[in-house]
Amino acid sequence: MHAIPQFGDEVEAHHERIDPDRYRDIYVVGDVHGSRVALESLLTTLELNEDDLVVFVGDLVRKGPDSPGVIDLVRDDDRLVSVRGNNERKIVRGEKRPDWLREGDRAYLESLPLAVSFANALVVHGGIDPERPLEDHTAEELLTMRAPHGDGYEGPFWYESYDGPFRVFFGHTVHDRPVERPHAVGLDTGCVYGGPLTAYDYRRDAFVAVEATTTHEERDEAKIVRPV
Repeated sequence: MHAIPQFGDEVEAHHERIDPDRYRDIYVVGDVHGSRVALESLLTTLELNEDDLVVFVGDLVRKGPDSPGVIDLVRDDDRLVSVRGNNERKIVRGEKRPDWLREGDRAYLESLPLAVSFANALVVHGGIDPERPLEDHTAEELLTMRAPHGDGYEGPFWYESYDGPFRVFFGHTVHDRPVERPHAVGLDTGCVYGGPLTAYDYRRDAFVAVEATTTHEERDEAKIVRPV
């Protein structure tokens, strides 16, 4: 029997628990950021069956060229689900009002859970503080966690000292290759910045990636982490 993550009321109301036995294959996908072409290429590569599941780590939208297209792909396919990222939060809060936003888009982004879990896996956008229990985390922390006891991209990063009990799948912090640790898997490989779009094949314990064909936005090298 796998342990179930326990959050405080604020997060628990937006925590979706999934039964992995309902699905043949399960994939977790990194930040898409409006890169619809890369997402379509990845989904084609995965060759999804009707009983497969794809979970996104959030930041489906903004920065790339086709956020509405990405929303439509994910929203219209019951096999695709996503947690909320900090870029979805900015739109939900009204901090960003992109000109592509259509009727119903904001409500959909607001409906995305803050956390998805299955078996011993936990999917959040940013990460968790390894020094505090899950029930003490705020929604803001799950969305933006990077270096809770450090200095942003200077680290140390939360996953460097996290040792379970859950295996946390996350995005938010851009890496030049996936983070693969016993209890943490980082999947933001900078698709919108010219890097690959990366998925993790949960059943086979393997990464699947498609290379980006276009750099939609430039990024400072200091904000691309090279995991040890």
